Amino acid sequence: MKSPARLRQFMTILVVLLAPLGSAGTGHAIENKLVIVTSFPKDLTTPFKAAFESTHPGTTVEVLNKNTSAGVVYLRETAGNNTSDLFWVSAPDAFDVLKDGGLLQKFQPDASGIPDRIGEFPINDPDGYFHGFAASGYGIMYNTRYLRAMKLPAPREWHDLTQPVYYGHVGMSSPSRSGTTHLTVEVILQGEGWDEGWGLIKEMAGNFKTITERSFGVPDGVNSGEFGIGIVIDYFAYTSKASGFPVEFVYPQETALVPANVGVVKNAPHPEAAGAFIDFLLSDQGQEILFDPSIQRLPVKPAVYVKAPPGLPDPFEEGAIAAKVRFDAGLSKARYPVINALFDQMITFRASDLRRVAESIHDAEQALAVRPDAEAQALVTEARSLLAATPVSEAEAGDPDYVAIFEAGRRKSSGNAQQRQAEIERQWDRFVRGNYEEARKLADKALSMARKN
Repeated sequence: MKSPARLRQFMTILVVLLAPLGSAGTGHAIENKLVIVTSFPKDLTTPFKAAFESTHPGTTVEVLNKNTSAGVVYLRETAGNNTSDLFWVSAPDAFDVLKDGGLLQKFQPDASGIPDRIGEFPINDPDGYFHGFAASGYGIMYNTRYLRAMKLPAPREWHDLTQPVYYGHVGMSSPSRSGTTHLTVEVILQGEGWDEGWGLIKEMAGNFKTITERSFGVPDGVNSGEFGIGIVIDYFAYTSKASGFPVEFVYPQETALVPANVGVVKNAPHPEAAGAFIDFLLSDQGQEILFDPSIQRLPVKPAVYVKAPPGLPDPFEEGAIAAKVRFDAGLSKARYPVINALFDQMITFRASDLRRVAESIHDAEQALAVRPDAEAQALVTEARSLLAATPVSEAEAGDPDYVAIFEAGRRKSSGNAQQRQAEIERQWDRFVRGNYEEARKLADKALSMARKN
């Protein structure tokens, strides 16, 4: 039988040996690895990775960076032999897509002090499949030096960006490449209505200088002065401003506050580490990391805002952010792939055509302001109607059978579905190309009539 002294020595050695396997604050062992699929940039993931690894010595975090849509596809394609533990992105509708596909598993965080809602939106999935850790709004970022140099007014609302004065000065990313941009498009469609919303988006797009491949290309362009105005998620502007760039950000009245989320992937190989990471995100320490100058996101825990840096709004404070749109994530999820495909066919792939139409309409309206002509004005009105027209109705875009074509078409194994999707997109393209060509002809004719008047 061991002596008490030898027993105490043995127990001390055992505790030291097992310590790296333990989780600080969890009281049980976690695995030595954690794999996270995320759309967030390194500026956000690196501070959390370092803090978590420091809090949980012996666990290494591996980050796989993919845009939201690509991340969803990746988890679908690897589901049979899953190697990922967490999905961590801004777009709540992407989580709904994964949840409906059976690709997430329930988890109950060890967290307190977090309200049920942010504005009108639930912070967490009511069934426990994903959880909000930060909040975001969508709006307009602009470079103050650029605007002064170009003698441009500061925009405040989406409709401002349709004005001729902003022609060639605006940047945006494609929703098929960015989950946050997809949410921005949905906010406008839900706030304005289907037909009016697409008309507004296309009129703004007529003023675009560029459509970037990734969402962070927009704040980079505004920071550098490549263009003066960007349509972005709020934290891009806040981090740029914290870094010293001469930028400002405004929430249009037509915006929404929605949570950025994290969820455990079905059959996660490191479930204990995944749960510990979510608990860390929702702890006071994790929430306060969101105030880091390189992150500047809005925590979901109201109590931590006492430590917020100047200029960062508190979304739980009445009137701090006037988010008029009651965002319907279910609606967004139901038509997710159709919206992305429509945007690309009508805007991304026809950007130069859109710019030519916008220029013709602007020129005609400028001439008609000097020399009014009712007949010419009617032509411009018709041109605007053709520009705004969309080849798909709202009911069709949300029809499950129609959406299924685009869902299946995104999978490499679905050859017939891909063919059907390509066929539909060719029909869209013919519709859009014909309308843009006719709209430009009508605007050019109106301009000629105004000049002769």
